[in-house]
Amino acid sequence: MSKPASPRKVGDKEALSVGTQIRGSAQKLNLVAALIRGKKVGDAMNILAFSTKAMAVDARKILASAIANAENNHNLDVDSLVVAEASVGKSITMKRFATRGRGKSTRILKPFSRLRIVVREQEEA
Repeated sequence: MSKPASPRKVGDKEALSVGTQIRGSAQKLNLVAALIRGKKVGDAMNILAFSTKAMAVDARKILASAIANAENNHNLDVDSLVVAEASVGKSITMKRFATRGRGKSTRILKPFSRLRIVVREQEEA
């Protein structure tokens, strides 16, 4: 007696990849995610590869994972994939302290972010 399988979180022609612990703020990651929303995956990979933003490295890894999931797990055609969704959210925040003058200290916040990328197979019109 096992529990029933959970339903798919995305549609039939879609594949998903989630990065849960990306070091950096959600605001900076959202700037990178905005670059690839709605683009073909080949174009999106090139945009992230040549972007000067540091968050683009992690976003590219997650996009590559979503493409691999589409190809290997869901048998989708890689050449017709489009980035259907690239959503960003907050994750944990590490709290650190820095010593200051006169025996005081200051809190340093080191945020982490989540990135959820959904790729969809689009029919050629």
